Order: sequence, then C-alpha cells, then structure tokens
Amino acid sequence: MLLVQFKNEQGARQIGVLEDKTIRVIDGFNTTYALAQQSIRTAIGLAQLAEQSVGSTTASFDEVAESGRLLAPLDHTDDAHTYVTGTGLTHLGSADTRDAMHKKIGGDVESLSDSMKMFRMGVEGGKPAAGEAGVQPEWFYKGDGSIVAASGQDLSMPDFALDGGEEPEVAGLYVIGDDGQPYRVGYAIGNEFSDHVTERQNYLYLAHSKLRACGLGPALLVGEAPANIQGTSRIYDVDGQVRWEKAFFSGEQNMSHTIGNLEHHHFKYPLFKRAGDVHIHFFGTATLSVADNIVVKPGETFEIDSPQFGPALRNKLTVYKTEVAKVKSL
Repeated sequence: MLLVQFKNEQGARQIGVLEDKTIRVIDGFNTTYALAQQSIRTAIGLAQLAEQSVGSTTASFDEVAESGRLLAPLDHTDDAHTYVTGTGLTHLGSADTRDAMHKKIGGDVESLSDSMKMFRMGVEGGKPAAGEAGVQPEWFYKGDGSIVAASGQDLSMPDFALDGGEEPEVAGLYVIGDDGQPYRVGYAIGNEFSDHVTERQNYLYLAHSKLRACGLGPALLVGEAPANIQGTSRIYDVDGQVRWEKAFFSGEQNMSHTIGNLEHHHFKYPLFKRAGDVHIHFFGTATLSVADNIVVKPGETFEIDSPQFGPALRNKLTVYKTEVAKVKSL
C-alpha cells in the first residue's frame, strides 16, 4: 500500500491511498501522523486502518503534483519534533562496485582509510543474527522537520555551500508511541542531498556537509521494504534535458547492514524515544553524480525514481543568501 499526503484545492490537508494515479481519500484523518497514532493506540495495522477508512472521494495524483500540492509523506505539526538523521557506508553498490570495494578492504586493516575500515566493519558485522546487535554504522544528524522538501518543492542550499549533490536513498519513517516505543510507519524514497566537496576537504567536515535540506516522497510504502530495491537517479538541466543518470540499488540484498541493525543503533538512545516524535532516517547509498565529476547547478532538477515506491521524487536546486551570524549578549 502507498499513502500520500497532499492539500486539496481549498488548501486543506488530506491523506489518501494511491492506486495507479488515483488517490482514494481517507476519511476521519487528515495526516499520516494522526493515522499512525490511531493505529498504535488501537493495535490495528496501518494498512488495515487506512483501507477501512477510505471514503468515496478521489483525487488525481498528476493534478495534485502539477499544482504543487504534494506534501512529505510523514510530518509533525511542530518541526522541532521531527528528527532527520542517516547512516552511511552501508551499501554494496553494483556488482562492479562490490568487486572493487572488496579488493580495497581485503588487505591489512591498518593500511585502510577510516572510511574503508568502517565499511569493512559493516561487511563483517552489519548483519547479526535475529535479536542480536551488530556493528555500529556511521551515523549523522541532518536537521529537523523544517529541512524536508516534498516532491515538487525546491532543495535550497546556502550560498556558502561548495556543492549541492543528490544521494538517492530509502528512508525509514517512524512515530514514537505514547509508551516510548518506536513504530515504523513505512518507507519512502528520498534525496538525502549533501555537500560532498566540503566533506572531501576533511572527513571531520562530514557533520557540516550533512546540514542541508533533503527531499522525501512523494509516497509512503506501508509494510516491509523489498529486499532488492532498484531505481534510477537523474539530473535534468534547466531546459529539462537529462544530463546525467545512473541506476541505484538498495534493500538488504544490496546492503552490508540489516535495516534492523541500523534501526537498533539509532533507537538505542533514549533521546530518540520521546513519545510523539517523528523520525526520518536515511539508510545510505552507493550512487552519486559527484563521483562522475558532475557539478549540479542552480535551476537544475534532481529525480529519484523507484517504481516500487510509486511516483518519482523531483526537486529543483536553488540557493539562498546567508549573512555572517551575529550573537547578542544579554
């Protein structure tokens, strides 16, 4: 099942089940968050609750998207109660990439870079037995709910950024129940979007490079993620022509960690189990246009397309002006 959040022609929020290009509007709930909380409190599965709440009203997905009325598939009324985080060095990539990576990590551990050591740790210990904890992944913080762009909205980077590059990924979407238990609402495709040039200056700049916007959606996949996820990442120039595209792979079949292990190493912290909060957690990628020396320019558009997750995610790159921060003393 795919769920979509959007605004109707009058500007009111709605949620619906997406079937082909038709949205079947859900009655009694106007947000994914409200639907998820009711699912938690009544112990009724999310898909079952959504299906039994569908009414007779429908909307055209294409009309909603073309008029800019799509919303991110999960959010919170208070952006400060949404954590956006992620993990890296978790994906094996294509067959060629895997072969090259295994050759890199096959030698003496001490001769490896810190990144390769981390990747090797994941390959060796990222898929523990059920009920056990595996090795920790790389982890990073991106921001709160204010940085999340829905499909059709701009991805805006600061004017001090050295790069604005896509990262086609799958994200886990979560709501924390009243009892502090994390509940996975579902999955969505995303553009984790980072400043790779800043990161390459020094790996200790990773934290800075991740404090950027991200794209999410447009649909939320309810249930378990496919073991083998395939899609295509594209960049369109200002005239709408494809200037770069490449396949990407995700799902546990293409990862060095299980999703359960990545979830454990996020939610093991009490900080991330505060009742009512929303979490958007990106699981990583092995496909980047910057690896092909592509520099994305303002006005160009990212497209992350994986049919298993419904319609593609599209966001145009823009730049916003900044000033030197000034702090006032009291």
